[in-house]
Amino acid sequence: MSEMNLESYPPVFRRQNTNPEAQAQAQISCLDDNAKELNQEFDPIPVVDLQCLNLDELVEACKQWGLFRLVNHGVPLTLVSQLEDHSKKLFSLSFESKQALVASSPVSYFWGTPALTPSGDSLSRSPQNINWVEGFNVPLNQLSQFEAEDPTFDSFRLLLEEYGRHLAGLATTIFQAMAKALNLSPDQSKAYLSESTGFIRVYRYPQCSMADETWGMEAHTDSSVLSILNQDLGGFELLKDDKWLQVQLIPDTLILNLGDMMQAISDDEYKSVKHRVKPNKHGERYSICYFVFPAEGSVIQSSKYKPFTYSDFQAQVQQDIKTLGSKIGLDRFRFNQTEADDPAS
Repeated sequence: MSEMNLESYPPVFRRQNTNPEAQAQAQISCLDDNAKELNQEFDPIPVVDLQCLNLDELVEACKQWGLFRLVNHGVPLTLVSQLEDHSKKLFSLSFESKQALVASSPVSYFWGTPALTPSGDSLSRSPQNINWVEGFNVPLNQLSQFEAEDPTFDSFRLLLEEYGRHLAGLATTIFQAMAKALNLSPDQSKAYLSESTGFIRVYRYPQCSMADETWGMEAHTDSSVLSILNQDLGGFELLKDDKWLQVQLIPDTLILNLGDMMQAISDDEYKSVKHRVKPNKHGERYSICYFVFPAEGSVIQSSKYKPFTYSDFQAQVQQDIKTLGSKIGLDRFRFNQTEADDPAS
């Protein structure tokens, strides 16, 4: 690994050493692995075509998988390519430069832990227990009020805004179809997904010599209503029927997965899928994910859960991570059997 690459990594990831010859061979192996993955004929992930949306197929994917592949999604390939290029340029900056770059912006920078957890917490964790990831957390509704001094960062901001508009449209279209299938009222549909809550996380998973001993992102469910992922390399896995399946890399497709809010909204009819990311011994992995949530203050009403807002949920998750070290999630809000029989009790 080159010195410049090492400087771009957060200090906690610099402990690994790869000599130049081994790294070059690893990069070749990585390309071979990608080619094999792209050539796999069988892909079990359900496919949803946005140009001719089939409601029955969408509902089946939500019930059985909690995840599906979006095709004909309409996001311009040139936009995706430009965003990926800018992301790589920013991640290649020194660790200190990345910290300084976002210091006065609404964008935040994190490493070693999910964005929900302060990055400083990773300093006290062993290498095997650190998530091998760094990223930028981007609240889309604040970007238009901010103009970066750095030209590259400002171009990145404009690309993120445009990408966010496309993904917000996709999420709204998909959610409206789900709401129709769930017989949600117009008021519920409007409250349970709000474009103003959307944000993007841009991730880099550093090359990791301990890839068999740790995770790029440990197994979890998203707290969102919907999450929409664009990935450039394999490693994303989902739990299906108690088995982990790798989600193949297929160009010009997006992966949409349901989050905890969608499971609660659907009364557990749809599932919030558990997923994880494996780090790579041979090269870096990049991904861009859009998340969207219920409107601020909107109360999720469900026969399976006590009424709660997303803010209530987020506060509980943060408290559990702080005190227990992990997220409990929806089970914190689930009625026990007595309450489910008589919610007024």
